[in-house]
Amino acid sequence: MHIKEDQHNHDLPPLYPLLYEELVRKALSEDLGRAGDTTTDAIVSLDDTATAIIRAHAPGRVAGIDVARYAFHCLDAELGFEILLHDGYDAEPGDTIAVVHGAARPLLSAERTALNFLTRLSGIATATRDIVSLVSRHRARVVCTRKTTPGLRTLEKFAVRAGGGFNHRFGLDDAVLIKDNHIAIAGGVSEAIRRVRRRIGHMVKIEVEVDTLDQLEAALREKVDAILLDNMSVETIAEAVRMTRRRAIVEASGGVTAETAEAIAATGVDLLSIGWITHSAPALNLSLDIAFENYVSQEFAV
Repeated sequence: MHIKEDQHNHDLPPLYPLLYEELVRKALSEDLGRAGDTTTDAIVSLDDTATAIIRAHAPGRVAGIDVARYAFHCLDAELGFEILLHDGYDAEPGDTIAVVHGAARPLLSAERTALNFLTRLSGIATATRDIVSLVSRHRARVVCTRKTTPGLRTLEKFAVRAGGGFNHRFGLDDAVLIKDNHIAIAGGVSEAIRRVRRRIGHMVKIEVEVDTLDQLEAALREKVDAILLDNMSVETIAEAVRMTRRRAIVEASGGVTAETAEAIAATGVDLLSIGWITHSAPALNLSLDIAFENYVSQEFAV
């Protein structure tokens, strides 16, 4: 799999802290339990200070650095946290992503929570970046799905944006997506669409999932906003694009992998919908190590 070099998403707007503060606090509470960090409290004195480096051990796209910083500041607001690679930037093995300095106890106690968020979100951003690179010659956008870790959807969809992808629905209330089970209960594509139109407001868009070209034709007759082609072959997707003739947004879903993404994008679809970039992306290999001698920050230098 060939990945283009020097691809970054430098214009990525940061998340509002309100969107992750409660999540981080819950994660820290889960880790600290009822008695705090028993190991660190026994070994490290209150007066001990340390400088730690967060470093990449694999190539990838950074996402979640502000979330990681907040984990440290929850335990000690005075900890210094210098970011060298912001969200949306690429890291190579050995690169320093951030430097943390201050009281050693809270630094060590927040380490795992900070890295859990940072490695998970950076893994999603990396997986997204790699697929985006593979289809960059075509017009198709890479979009995520609702297949996210319960409670972490906002952060994981942010990571997709950090990787250069785009977000599909955040939840069931964003837009209408009529799926196969809805069609089965309604008795057909057209009836499902008509029932929806009787209930929704004028600002709500309608997308219909279709399994066959006959269903596609029925959805097009109803003038829906978008069509989701579910688990179709590349040849059938190409025919569906020709049938649609830009009358609706066309989204390909199911079977989009590193091996198939470029061929599917080449059919002329508008969107590649990929669930595994959030539910199965491997965490990016990052570590936090106490190592002052290898890096002297100007901010922390005496």
